[in-house]
Amino acid sequence: MQENYLAKWLSGELSEQELAEFKKSAEYASYQKLKEVSSNLKAPEFDVDQALTQLKEERIGNAPKVIALNPFKKFLRVAAVVAVLMAGSYFYVNTLDTSVTTQFAERSEVVLPDNSEIILNAGSQISYDEKNWDQERNVNLKGEAFFKVAKGKKFTVSTDQGTVAVLGTQFNVENREGFFEVTCFEGLVGVTFNGIETKLPAGTSFIALNGEIMKTSASNIDQPSWVNNESSFERIPLGYVLDELERQYNIEVNTENVDKNLLFTGTFSNTDLKMALKSISTPSRMNYKIEGDNVLFYAEKTP
Repeated sequence: MQENYLAKWLSGELSEQELAEFKKSAEYASYQKLKEVSSNLKAPEFDVDQALTQLKEERIGNAPKVIALNPFKKFLRVAAVVAVLMAGSYFYVNTLDTSVTTQFAERSEVVLPDNSEIILNAGSQISYDEKNWDQERNVNLKGEAFFKVAKGKKFTVSTDQGTVAVLGTQFNVENREGFFEVTCFEGLVGVTFNGIETKLPAGTSFIALNGEIMKTSASNIDQPSWVNNESSFERIPLGYVLDELERQYNIEVNTENVDKNLLFTGTFSNTDLKMALKSISTPSRMNYKIEGDNVLFYAEKTP
């Protein structure tokens, strides 16, 4: 049987001779049965219009709600937010003070916009407004610093215990918890404490301990001893001396059976710990033990 007889037979295009030949083939009987069965099959009724309407209703009902925005309006909103953030950041950054901090066992030298100089002792912090320095020469201080002020407008050092005001001079300010000291080395310094101003000529100091003004003696040195790696004290409670030892060496100091209110006069090295410990313990009649970064001072009678 030729390959195209089946297609021509199904479409009714075979000639009489071809049909006679096709009926003689082995496949004809099977094809004839299939043709008879398929002719009796009936497709189910299908309403195209109704199906299309139902499909549209389902899609509309399940579709997410979308609110269309004008692209240009959306861009303007984003741009406005960005502009506000940029303006706020610029304002915030430009109102920040310049700050310098020293850790324990650390010092720092700072040159101000008018070439005034500051040496910052260990465990201290200063801050100042660099952008408005020409209008107001003011430094906020926590800790201790030595100032060499260039001549010019009024220069102030503000602390939480008092204020120091000068025009151009050299002086030292220490502002620790319960301890406030100002020493003038050159020129004239005005110290305001509890609303009262005290004038300090060169070689004199002002000390307030726990809010009480202490008597001081004159000195002829030209700069604080700590600038030369020594810490000096005159009739200062031992507790403050030990605090300074911690700052200079970044160690932890503890005491046992020691009166930290005992007044101490003396000096210790800021570069040799063992020498510093002896300089403190000997006049105070104490012993000490070193364990790593910890030092224990104890009374001589303590076992």
